[in-house]
Amino acid sequence: MAANKQKEGERVFKEQEKINAELFTLTYGAIVSQLIKDYEDIEEVNTQLEKMGYNIGLRLIDEFLARSNVGRCHEFPETAETIAKVGFKMFLGVVGSVLPNSWNAERTEFSLILEENPLVDFCELPDNYSSLNYCNIICGVIRGALEMVQMRVECRITKSVLRGDDVTEFKITLKERLTDDIPMGDD
Repeated sequence: MAANKQKEGERVFKEQEKINAELFTLTYGAIVSQLIKDYEDIEEVNTQLEKMGYNIGLRLIDEFLARSNVGRCHEFPETAETIAKVGFKMFLGVVGSVLPNSWNAERTEFSLILEENPLVDFCELPDNYSSLNYCNIICGVIRGALEMVQMRVECRITKSVLRGDDVTEFKITLKERLTDDIPMGDD
C-alpha cells in the first residue's frame, strides 16, 4: 500500500506547478516573524498559525482530491499513509513516513515523521522562542483537510529540528468520524 501511495505522490508532484522553494521558505518565515511582532505572545502565535493552516486545509483538500487519483480511504491507517506519501509530496515536495510502532491499540493515533521539512530551512529559533511551534501551520492544514473528508482530528508537534531533534514529528489523533446531517426534506 505504501509503495503505491508513494508512486501516486511522485506522479502528482511531477504534474504540479512549482514555485521556488527558497522563496516559499523565506515567505513563510516572514509570515511567522510578522505574527510574532503583531501578537507578542508565542502561544497566540501558535494558535494563529494553526488557524491559518486550518483555513488552508479546508481549501487544499479540494485540489488534492481533484489532482490525485486517491479514492476514499476506508481506514485511518490508509489515511495516514495517504497524507505522508501523497499529500506531503504533492504540496511540500517531501515524503513523510508513518512510524509503524506509533499506532495506539484502537488504530486512531499515529506519529508522522518528516526527515526533511522545507519550512525550517534557513531558520533558527532564539532561546526565548523555544515554545514557538514554528510548523504549527501544518497541524492546521491536516486538521482542516481531514475535517472536510469527515474526520475530526487533533494534530500536534512532538519533535522539531528547530528544538534540536533529528526530525519533525506530528502526533495525529482521530477524535471522531463526522457524518453529514441532511435536514428533513432536503434529500
